[in-house]
Amino acid sequence: MDTTLDPQTSWQSFLDLVKASTSSSEFENWFAPIHLVECTQEKVTIEVPNIFVREYLLDNYKKELLLFLPISSDGELSLHFKIKEGQKTPEPLTLPNLPPPPLSLNQLYTFDNFIEGPSNQFVKSAAMGVATRPGKTYNPLFIHGGVGLGKTHLLHGIWHYVNTHQKKLKIQCVTTEAFINDLVDNLRNKSVDKMKKFYRNLDILLVDDIQFLQNRLNFEEEFCNTFEALIHKNKQIVITSDKPPSLLKLSERMIARMEWGLVANIGIPDLETRVAIIQHKAEQKGLQIESEVAFFIAEHIYNNVRQIEGAINKLMAFSKLINLNLTKDVVERILSDMLQKNPQKKVTVDDVLKSISALYEIKVSDLKGDARTKEVAFARQVAMYLAKELIDDSLQKIASSFGGKTHSTLLHAWKKISSQLQNNEQLLKQVAIAKRNIEMGAGG
Repeated sequence: MDTTLDPQTSWQSFLDLVKASTSSSEFENWFAPIHLVECTQEKVTIEVPNIFVREYLLDNYKKELLLFLPISSDGELSLHFKIKEGQKTPEPLTLPNLPPPPLSLNQLYTFDNFIEGPSNQFVKSAAMGVATRPGKTYNPLFIHGGVGLGKTHLLHGIWHYVNTHQKKLKIQCVTTEAFINDLVDNLRNKSVDKMKKFYRNLDILLVDDIQFLQNRLNFEEEFCNTFEALIHKNKQIVITSDKPPSLLKLSERMIARMEWGLVANIGIPDLETRVAIIQHKAEQKGLQIESEVAFFIAEHIYNNVRQIEGAINKLMAFSKLINLNLTKDVVERILSDMLQKNPQKKVTVDDVLKSISALYEIKVSDLKGDARTKEVAFARQVAMYLAKELIDDSLQKIASSFGGKTHSTLLHAWKKISSQLQNNEQLLKQVAIAKRNIEMGAGG
């Protein structure tokens, strides 16, 4: 504690620091309801509305509190908590089972509008299986992948399908942030039981961006309890994240629950899929884009589908203003600020084979050959997985580069390694190393 300041001033200094380093909504939710009860040089007592606020302070701000508030003889924070009692908060003017505001659903995010390709075919099939037979196939279904690859699209697709074909089912689609805010509001209004009743009586719960639950222990516990209550009643849960469960900073209990069912990865779409997405989205907007132009856009915008949507929207806006044919030169000029100036380096099967050969210390000739020893067969399957992930060519062409293997062999290897990557951290690291070496050496 800063001994030059009295305890009350020190507490205010702590609040000023927090206010300057957090969002206004976070400050209002967590710090504004706290009241200073007692201040001495030996201890500070504060009144908090509930135990969640107490735990939140200790979990997230203990270091800062130690800088400003008294410390006991054993070096511990001398901060005492009093849980607010007595005052009843007026009941909110809502019906007992009125749901919290759902995720804003995109009407275009349906299964019919989801363009399939090798990188997302399996995960779309899983999502459709869940929608047609909720609680009977993959439960929970955990979908992970980078930004803008279609996770939210699939989540909304499930909602739209169920809402159309199985209207009697109670379904809720919510972001993790909305779930947290809903819990905070219900704690403040002393209506947590109503919230629990609502969530735990659902038939299907769809949760977007579970990574925002990281480092929020009390909210994680409430979510985990809801999760278990639904699963034990065979109710369907679908969760999306930017990382697989094993890489999230969540409790072992929560990670284990999310790995109970199917963990599915959604990858970056290959060239042909990106072209199909461009043409489909352009057609939806009444925009004519020639095949050559679609390929040009796909070769220069390749990180995610959201960027492709932005490009189509920009072309649409310009086509309304200027009556020009969308030739390659015109498109390049309009999208100049969006196109990656250096198209993705062309990765070859040789690049992949060299990287895997070095990583597993196995000859390239053995990887391309027919040897079936455990070590060689596994390394070959990893190489096939990476080749399919990183190379835009057809499956047949890629497979033939592995000593004349068939595309079904390649697909089998890809599915096997994809499955193992869900719960094998060592393999995940090996693949990441190989991928980095391939991308650094490609085209060199």
